[in-house]
Amino acid sequence: MALPKVGSIGEYIREQRTHAKISLRQLAAAAGVSNPYLSQIERGLRKPSAEILNQIAKGLHISSQALYVQAGLIEEREPDSDVLAAIRADHLITERQRQVLIDIYESFRRENRNGAPDEEALTSQKARPAPEPQGSDANISPEGETPLPEGYLAALKPYAAPVDSENVTPESKEG
Repeated sequence: MALPKVGSIGEYIREQRTHAKISLRQLAAAAGVSNPYLSQIERGLRKPSAEILNQIAKGLHISSQALYVQAGLIEEREPDSDVLAAIRADHLITERQRQVLIDIYESFRRENRNGAPDEEALTSQKARPAPEPQGSDANISPEGETPLPEGYLAALKPYAAPVDSENVTPESKEG
C-alpha cells in the first residue's frame, strides 16, 4: 500500500489518529507518551525516535513500518497490495484477527515468490485429464495428494455419504 504523501510524520500521525477516531489524549495514553509531547510531534515541533514511533503505531493499530517509512527511517519496500490495505482498514475485526489474516496472506505471497510454478504450467496441468486410478492407486486423489491413513478413514466412515438409498437412515437424512 503506497503511503499517502503528507508534509511530515506529525501530519501523518494526526491523519491516522483522526481516521481511527481516537483523541489525542487516548493515543497519548495508549502510546505511553504525554499529551503535550504527542501534540508537539503532530505539529512538527518534535521528531520522535523509532521507539516512540513504535509505541504510537501500536496505539493506532497500524504497522510500525508505515510510520518508519513516513518518518524517513527506512525506505519503502514492495508496496502492499489492495488486500493488505483492505484488511488493515477493516475495523470490524480485532487486531489479532487482522494480524492472522495478514500473516496468512503474506505466507501465500512468499510461497508464490519462492518457486511456485508459473500460471501457464498450472493451466496446462489442469487441462490434461487425470489417469483413472488402478489397483493400489485407487486411494490416491486426482491431485496427487497423499491418502489418509486407514484409521482416519475408518473414523470418517459414519459421516460419509450413503452409496445407495437403501442404506439411508432417518439420522443420516437429518444431517
